[in-house]
This record gives sequence, structure tokens and C-alpha cells, in this order.
Amino acid sequence: MSAATGRVLDLFAGPGGWSQGLRALGLAEVGIEIDPAACATRVAAGHRTIRADVAAFPTAQLRGKVTGLIASPPCQTFSAAGLRAGNGDLPLCHQGLDDLARGQDTRAALRPACTDPRSLLVVEPLRYALALRPDWVALEEVPAVLPLFEHTARVLGGIGYSTWTGVLNAADFGLPQTRRRAFLLASRTRPALPPSATHADGGTPADLFGDGLRAWVSMAEALGLDADVTVATRGNRKATGGNKFHTSRPSWALTEKTRSWVLHARRDSPNWVAAHGARRNRHGDQPAPSITGEAHRWHWSRDGVYQRALDVAEAAVLQGFPADYPWAGSRTKQFQQIGNAVPAPLAAAVLRPLVLAALEVAA
Repeated sequence: MSAATGRVLDLFAGPGGWSQGLRALGLAEVGIEIDPAACATRVAAGHRTIRADVAAFPTAQLRGKVTGLIASPPCQTFSAAGLRAGNGDLPLCHQGLDDLARGQDTRAALRPACTDPRSLLVVEPLRYALALRPDWVALEEVPAVLPLFEHTARVLGGIGYSTWTGVLNAADFGLPQTRRRAFLLASRTRPALPPSATHADGGTPADLFGDGLRAWVSMAEALGLDADVTVATRGNRKATGGNKFHTSRPSWALTEKTRSWVLHARRDSPNWVAAHGARRNRHGDQPAPSITGEAHRWHWSRDGVYQRALDVAEAAVLQGFPADYPWAGSRTKQFQQIGNAVPAPLAAAVLRPLVLAALEVAA
């Protein structure tokens, strides 16, 4: 690996969604992560990791060593699946960004005023970017953070970066999940542009300008990866009955009678219930809703009858990870890591033009 390919820094690295995306491009990074379970997962998956607090980590030792910066600040404080306490902290976050742009680090003064101290973590990518001046930057968060990403982009634009901000739907890039996330892309070496979608709801027909877009990938299509694994539709229950299928191909039960299978995504957050109702259900011939840390409560039903809980391997596949990814920690912690991660195929799609441009400049 050349020096240019080994200088990617991933803040709030989690279990390795961005890392897997880079790996698909033949590259690697160093991730900074504080959660012990996520660190253990990263190490088991072969991703280089520094266990540390991103907000306290000194940037001076990294100057001149980082060509690419990735960050997915914790989203719970702004997420619809949480209490959205961070929404009231938005003015303080904007102030933090303005202060950093003026060369003033006021995080210590602003943090106690925040309803949720995690809210201010969204300014950390700008702190690192201003200190390290990487060739390119890629940030991801829940859509509610888009105004802060736009603010960050204006600051980066003022020091010579081309920037793009917007919301991407993972289903438009071949993921079996309608996950919408805000992104900020910035580059000092080429125009920053969003990736081109490869899929669309229902697909699009071919025309004189191309082959058209493929239809969204359904959960049924996605749940067929490992030839040696058999999934029992009754899970680990001792009751008789149920079906078994090999995940080397889509389950006959999920394809022959797809609409009889329903994934029940239940969320108990008051904000979620107010916005969407107590349950959000998807049939097997549809993409999943956004996988969250609460997916450990989700379950499959068929013909209105409970079958089994969504398992970790299935949630991982729906999030774009291999079925045998080495998750560490309790079952709840594993689902939290999956829900918080960037889907690897989406990460690869976002990073490909930024990384390839940087490699062309280095060559």
C-alpha cells in the first residue's frame, strides 16, 4: 500500500461500514472509535483502530499525514428514532462551527449548554478538517443534520474545497433498505459530486442514453448469501413446525409467497410513534425500512402469524455487511452497531470518485 492510500482517517468509525466500503475499493483507513464493542468488531474484521474519544484526540500528531477524512458523528441526538434532543441544540452547534471557522475552539464552553452533550460532536469533522487539510472529506448523518453539513460546507468552500451536500437513499444504490442519510462531500482536487444512482423504485426503462436503472432490491432478494447456513423460520424455539432454507439463495418462503412475509419494525419512541405510528411494516418483496439499533425488537410474521425475530445476520445483510461479519458484544450491542453503521455499498459508491481522484493526483 502506498503512502497515499494509507492516509484515510475515519472519525466515529463504528464497526466498519466506511471501512468495508474502502476495502471494496482496495483501500484501508485508520478508525478512531471509543465504544469497546465496536472496537472489538473492527479488530476482528481486520480494520485498523485507535480506541479514543474523537473530541479529545489531539490533531497535531496527524498533520501532514491525512489525505482523506471520513466522519459519521453519533446520530441518536438528532434521530427520529430517538428523542431528537439535539434539535434544540442546533444553534449551539452552528455557533461552534462559526467559532472554529474563526480559529476559536469554544467547544468546552458550549457543551454544558447543550441539552444532549453529544450534539456538539457534529462540529468535530470541521475541527479535524481545518487542522489537517485533507484532500477530500466525506461526512454522513441523519437528514436532520443537513443544515449543519451545509454550514460546514460553506466553511470548507471558503478555504478552497469544492463541496456537495444532500440526502441519498441507500435503496438507490442497490441496498435492500430505504435508508435516507445526509452527506457532505468535499474535495480540493476535483469537483465534489454525488454518486450516480444505480437503482430506482420500480426501475427505469432503457433509452438512447443508457440501460436504465434497476429496480430496488427487496429483502427477499438480499437474504441469500452463505451456502453453508440454514435459517429456521421458527428461530431457536423448541416448538415444531416452520421451514428451513439455505441462504445460498433467496428462501423459497420469501420468494414463492413473498407478500405473505412481513417484517414488523416496531419503535416505542414517542416521537417515532407520533410521526409514523407504532409499527412500520414491510413485505418481503420490498426493501426494509431504515435499520436502527432498535431492530433487535423487529420480527417476521407470515399470514399474520408471528414466525421469529429478525436475527443479527439478516440485519447485517440488509445493512450491506457480509452475513458472517464478526460482531462483538451482546445481541443488543450488535444490533446497535449495525443500525449506526454506514451501509458499505453506499460508502463505496460515495467514496469511489473522491478516492480515485486523490490517487490520480498522488500518482
